[in-house]
Amino acid sequence: MLTLMKKKAGALWKEEDGLGTLEIILIIAVVIIIALLFKDWIIALLENLMGKADEQADQIFDK
Repeated sequence: MLTLMKKKAGALWKEEDGLGTLEIILIIAVVIIIALLFKDWIIALLENLMGKADEQADQIFDK
């Protein structure tokens, strides 16, 4: 099973059509890794932005 996967991966790497697919998979993997590394920072940033938006909306509707 593992050798079959290695052969398929090797064939995918050698094919020029498959190279685009491989590049997309690698880019997605890198984005996911970066998102996981900075998860806490991203969540804090979004909560801060949403809090500010909520305050602005409250000010608009209170008038």
